[in-house]
Amino acid sequence: MKIYCDNAATTALDPEVIDAIIPYFSENFGNPSSSHWAGRQAREDVENARRAVAGLLGATPGEIYFTSGATEANNLALTGAIKAYGISHVITSRIEHKAVLQTLLAHEKEGDIEVSYVRLDERGNVDTYHLENLLRANPRSLISLMHANNEIGNLTDIRAISKLAERYDAIFHSDTTQTIGKIAFDLSGLEIHFIVGSAHKFHGPKGVGFLYIDKKHRIAPQIHGGGQERGQRGGTENVIGIVGLAKALEVACRNLEENQLKIWKLKEYLVSKLAISRIGDICYNGDSKSEENSIPNVVNVSFPCLPAGNIVALLDQAGIAVSGGSACSGLGTSHVIAALPCQREKENVRFSFSKFNTFEEVDQVVATITEIYKSVRAPRGRELELAII
Repeated sequence: MKIYCDNAATTALDPEVIDAIIPYFSENFGNPSSSHWAGRQAREDVENARRAVAGLLGATPGEIYFTSGATEANNLALTGAIKAYGISHVITSRIEHKAVLQTLLAHEKEGDIEVSYVRLDERGNVDTYHLENLLRANPRSLISLMHANNEIGNLTDIRAISKLAERYDAIFHSDTTQTIGKIAFDLSGLEIHFIVGSAHKFHGPKGVGFLYIDKKHRIAPQIHGGGQERGQRGGTENVIGIVGLAKALEVACRNLEENQLKIWKLKEYLVSKLAISRIGDICYNGDSKSEENSIPNVVNVSFPCLPAGNIVALLDQAGIAVSGGSACSGLGTSHVIAALPCQREKENVRFSFSKFNTFEEVDQVVATITEIYKSVRAPRGRELELAII
């Protein structure tokens, strides 16, 4: 039996999304820039999708721009804001996604900006007092802090940060890739200038995402061509992806509370099963075990080092998909874990759930991990027996 617990990396297509996009492979194939009937239908479908996404997020259609995904959207927002508003100072954290960190590093190397990194507490949460001190010393900065961390699941209070941004005339960008479709948004009541989303994180197709740009802000296009996306991003629109994104977000928001509860219970169940598993010295990275301070679907667990091999690879051999990194055997660990003030010489494994996971799968995951640790602690003959099992 194959088990997929890496939903923070990507998710399976929802059946409703599949049904919605199938006609666009053969029937509704027009180019939205064409003036004939096929093009007009495609254009209408793209704009209907834009209105749907905007409505679900509390935005206006003119604030939504479709992209190839969150990486492109982050690049467009950061580079665009730096250029459009003459930004010379950016505040971020060392646990942001590399789509943010590497974009800022490139600008810093070019001499465009200076980057300050806000302090994190021992669990990886933003020190808002330090953030305010940085803003006080550097007004009119660009703040880039993610809503939820993709590895440890920590939630950032973007409402509090938006208020600081307003107070110090800063521009606020947040990578919301891990929270779109999982947490309710009402952008109409939030002073935030740029957010991003990627459809494949909420059961939509890969290769499509969006950038929200608050109507009070504008950036210059960085992809030039046919003037698509109201001149903001050239290139023929990915109609199949855009329709799929809008449908996936509709489905996600329709069942938001129900899915949140189920997925949180899966995480809670995993934590409880690990607590009685006798695996050994288990701890949790960041605030991923917290119901209040983390997203429901992510938990990051530190396991004792194995004498040989690593848990992620051994689980893969058993048909269980998770992600992580190990400092135990020279494989290194992620930049997120490395940036946490409190580090341990352990193997760090991220489990991330979706509405398609089950409690029976959690049982199997914990049983498999337990068998792995039993095998390495058993006498040589017994180890072989367990391996065969």
